[in-house]
Amino acid sequence: MQSLPDSLIAAAQQLASAVDALAFDEPTTHIYNPLRYAWAPHEDYLRRYGGAPKKVLFMGMNPGPFGMAQSGVPFGEIEHVRDWLGIEAKVEKPANEHPKRPIEGFACGRSEVSGRRLWGAFKARFGRAEDFFAEHFVVNYCPLVFMEASGKNRTPDKMNASETAPLYAACDQHLRGVVELLQPEWLIGVGAFAEGRAKAALAGHELRFGRILHPSPASPAANRGWAEQATRQLVDIGIWHAEH
Repeated sequence: MQSLPDSLIAAAQQLASAVDALAFDEPTTHIYNPLRYAWAPHEDYLRRYGGAPKKVLFMGMNPGPFGMAQSGVPFGEIEHVRDWLGIEAKVEKPANEHPKRPIEGFACGRSEVSGRRLWGAFKARFGRAEDFFAEHFVVNYCPLVFMEASGKNRTPDKMNASETAPLYAACDQHLRGVVELLQPEWLIGVGAFAEGRAKAALAGHELRFGRILHPSPASPAANRGWAEQATRQLVDIGIWHAEH
């Protein structure tokens, strides 16, 4: 019988193949799939922390250019992935690299603000990564990074339905597989888009849904004490207890 991490790994590989087969129109000119070129750290993440069912599954939208795009880990700000999660592995180059968005792997000197806020909040509350992952796990809905000719990041919520329908079908199937494997009680969307996609993909599942504010610096609200706001949301939902 296949182990839980092996099953998660097989599901991720199936998703990588499914999205690689898709085509996208302009203004998308470059697409990165870190489940390919950053597979080594992603596999390490699944093996290290995906070994048991979870109570809470956090889900983001898709990789950021200086987070998972570089490290292969969801919200994967380099410093937290390396120093807190204990993951560092070889990252290759994507096939069609944008000159303004080079993939430097763990040598990347830029910090992904969203990832620094997310993992930083979990580190502050739980101390050890193992204590966080005892009941929690973090995934992204879509594994792909989309860019325009200028290098500007393009997110799935800005794309045409003709492009997103097959993309969402592949991502929905993967998410359902992950939920069946990890058996969470809660799925928490990191931002409104993720919560909406989770509810659509998992309709009919015995699962409770919630949402926390997205930690992106593009959100004015997130720049006013994101960790405190997200913690309060999770306490209000009933997932975490208020700390005294």
